[in-house]
Amino acid sequence: MLGFSLLALLPLVASTALSPRSTACNNSPDLCSKSYGEITYLGAHDSPFVRDASTSDSTAANQYMDTPSQLDAGVRMVTGQVHKKGSEWHLCHSDCRLLDAGKLSSWLSEIKKWLDSNKNDVVTLLLVNSDDATASELDAEFKAAYIVDYAYKPKTQTAPSSWPTLQELINAGTRLMTFVASVDSSAQAPYLMDEWNYIFENPYDVTSPSNFSCTVDRPSKVKGNPSSAVAANMLPLMNHFLYSTSFFDIQYPNDSYISTTNAPSGGLGNLGDAATECKNAYGRQPAFILVDFFNKGPAIETVDNLNGVKNPVGRSDTSSSQTSSASTYSNVFKGLVELVDKAKSGADPSMGEWVWAGGEWGGLLGGGITL
Repeated sequence: MLGFSLLALLPLVASTALSPRSTACNNSPDLCSKSYGEITYLGAHDSPFVRDASTSDSTAANQYMDTPSQLDAGVRMVTGQVHKKGSEWHLCHSDCRLLDAGKLSSWLSEIKKWLDSNKNDVVTLLLVNSDDATASELDAEFKAAYIVDYAYKPKTQTAPSSWPTLQELINAGTRLMTFVASVDSSAQAPYLMDEWNYIFENPYDVTSPSNFSCTVDRPSKVKGNPSSAVAANMLPLMNHFLYSTSFFDIQYPNDSYISTTNAPSGGLGNLGDAATECKNAYGRQPAFILVDFFNKGPAIETVDNLNGVKNPVGRSDTSSSQTSSASTYSNVFKGLVELVDKAKSGADPSMGEWVWAGGEWGGLLGGGITL
């Protein structure tokens, strides 16, 4: 009888012994006990701007998959540009006439829905406050999306010497870390952390794979001084994406070199080598790595290497995902790029064509082009 009782308890004992590793945090049980600040997170640069049929395969877009799909695949930082459109706050790429991904509150609702369904994951949100929304205005968008309860509230408005572990954030239900570049401090919305109090970045405006750099570029208070930034407990954000430049110096995301840009090794400017260089420069691994077209490379491999993650669980497979050929372009960008390509091929566009394309694009940027 005693033997039977002991045998009956064995599954329970085994389950209890294995429980610390039976739950994965951000797709790995090895990350649960680590501080939020010592982990590297893969970030999707301009996450809501997707190059697919919904945007007519806009060449201005930075990702091939939407935000929930990015999160399913292991992205744990999503970023977006916030612009004022009439009386609403929208996610727009540079200008709402170029690429408008809809209302901020709608995007936040998508993230909230994902968090509802993925209870062991911590997500970081970085908003570029392009039109200077106040903390109160942003707070209203978060409340409209019913996502505020997930937001982590820091104890101070400066970078702490230590952050909670992922497991502690999960247990507390505060699984959304929100940074804004930049925003006024607010007792009403303390979860809106001003990026430049917590994070430093390397240069982001890169057009050649030979020009990636780990130099501290922002904020100005630590510019060119990684030692001061790290000593202040600021978290390194590593920008690693390329722009292509067209006529009139118009820049758009470079997808032709992306398999190398996001690769874990091999080729000039690959992500793996750049991440190692920045780790050495900062004396610690980057906290965030921000990329375009995240599923190429694949970029997540470099992040796993930095985190020592060998067998991630719970991620969707993006290896067979379709990518756009970007054969069409959104809005007035289409006309200008097509005209430039026409000229490059040896054709001689008429003055009228240049006036139209230049005038339309110049109007979007706030002024015409003088011929």
